[in-house]
Amino acid sequence: MGEKPDRDVEKIYSTSEFVAKLRRLADALEAGERFEIQVAGERVYMPARAEFNIEHEREGDEEEIEFQLKWTNSSSARSDPAR
Repeated sequence: MGEKPDRDVEKIYSTSEFVAKLRRLADALEAGERFEIQVAGERVYMPARAEFNIEHEREGDEEEIEFQLKWTNSSSARSDPAR
């Protein structure tokens, strides 16, 4: 399998779409299962072993909160899509 190219995209969702995605994410986290989501046309699989953090940024009168989920795609994780 070839290596995927680097990617950095942002997608805006309506409140109801965002809430639905958060609910699905919370359900997967509570069940200890991987999470699957499609962002800007690409399907992404987050394994249950992902790490989480919350970031807060402030610049002038703008503020931002980011909920981040991070993981490394090891060769063994790629061969088993359930990971």
